[in-house]
Amino acid sequence: MKILVLNAGSSSLKYQLFDMDNGDVLAKGNCERIAAGGSITHKRPDAENFYEELDLPDHGAALERVLSLLTSKEYGVIESIKEIDAVGHRVAHGGETIKESTRITESTIRYLEEIVPINPLHGPPAIAGMKACMKLMPEIPQVGVFDTSFYSEIEDFRYIYPIPYEYYEKDHIRRYGFHGTSHRYVSGELAKALGKPIEELKIITCHLGNGSSITAVDGGKAIDTSMGFTPQEGIAMGTRSGSIDPTVVTYLMKTHGYTAQEVEDIINKKSGLLGVSGLSNDCRNISEAAEAGNYRADLAMKIMINGIKKHIGAYTAEMNGLDALVFTAGIGENQASTRAAVCENMSYLGIEIDPEKNENFTRGVPFDITKEGASVATWIIPTNEEYMIAIDTQRLAKN
Repeated sequence: MKILVLNAGSSSLKYQLFDMDNGDVLAKGNCERIAAGGSITHKRPDAENFYEELDLPDHGAALERVLSLLTSKEYGVIESIKEIDAVGHRVAHGGETIKESTRITESTIRYLEEIVPINPLHGPPAIAGMKACMKLMPEIPQVGVFDTSFYSEIEDFRYIYPIPYEYYEKDHIRRYGFHGTSHRYVSGELAKALGKPIEELKIITCHLGNGSSITAVDGGKAIDTSMGFTPQEGIAMGTRSGSIDPTVVTYLMKTHGYTAQEVEDIINKKSGLLGVSGLSNDCRNISEAAEAGNYRADLAMKIMINGIKKHIGAYTAEMNGLDALVFTAGIGENQASTRAAVCENMSYLGIEIDPEKNENFTRGVPFDITKEGASVATWIIPTNEEYMIAIDTQRLAKN
């Protein structure tokens, strides 16, 4: 069975074609600068990368070019789009109604259009990708896999904000959580690595990248997560402030005369590691500068690491214990110094890592960095959201 996985951004369309018989990626690529010029990079495991610049006025045009490359004699991996058994879409937001991966229908799209006000950044491009598929591949089933669905069973006292309840009833303001597909994947992979049923494990998963989130997974179900109504809440990230006193927003508006959009841009695009350090949003650059003695870079790293540690402590308390800690995504998988700083002075929770294993880990595979004798297992688990989407899509397409 061949599954095409699509991830539509505001000006991009990432894709991977999976052969589910063996889990291999037959081809993958990325269309960029959609509606602002256009380019595509197309990759196959057994060939040189293909790159071209071309006019991509919309997501439909991008998908049309993707399909032509997948089926071309020179660059393709299939003879016809009829060989694609189903299409899986990465969708950030399913609102309160969509609580699990689901087949995409006209009614699904209508609902996603209705919730665009609470998902203005990611909703429209995802919908555009679905509509393009319906037009170009009308007979091929489509499945939506939603970041928010992993958090559909979180209890109400953990997702309701302590503001007037009417804003939840009328405007659906609540904690939704994001990166759910990644947290679901790595917690499952950890259970496999430990050789234990996930139903018996209390796990904290740390998805650390330019956007970061922490999730408490108890018995295979997410019970709490750091991101909230938007991906802005939680720990300090590359350019996002994470959680701050909400009155900071109104203070800036009153003091500087900023509009709501201007303040949103400040806390979403100019804050976090970039805002504190004044150097970069890239954790690698910040770490190097901090090690070289740059005060603000060191401060930025300490703010981020302290936020991660606080969430680990809080979630351990919520779950009444902890069996395993997982690091994943760009920073979590690759930056040994950040993992070491997070786990420092955490032995009271049973978290202790082996410094040598942490520094000399094997990239791209699940890797155990637990110190001998520690009561909590600490692992690096590479995330693979696209494969998780392909698995869900295969299951629903078969049904």
